Amino acid sequence: MHVLSLGTWWIHIASVIEWCLAIVLLERRGLRGMALAMLPALVSAMAACTWHLFDNSEALRGLVVLQAGFTLVGNTTLAVAALQLKRQEAS
Repeated sequence: MHVLSLGTWWIHIASVIEWCLAIVLLERRGLRGMALAMLPALVSAMAACTWHLFDNSEALRGLVVLQAGFTLVGNTTLAVAALQLKRQEAS
């Protein structure tokens, strides 16, 4: 259906690796809340990559819904974690 270019694949895969590395680094620096808040967005990215890997198959259309849901949850958890960090910094 819609095969991604090599450059687009590179960006997708590099972004997932970068996200994983950021989660590990935040955890090591004691920012466990922020690291955990990043997990739903990582799941979202992996769902999108999986769907593209199987050439946007209609049989896997549910991954698009899963990806959208995890994007919403991920954005929300990241906003809450950022707000908590700001409040900790202020006190």
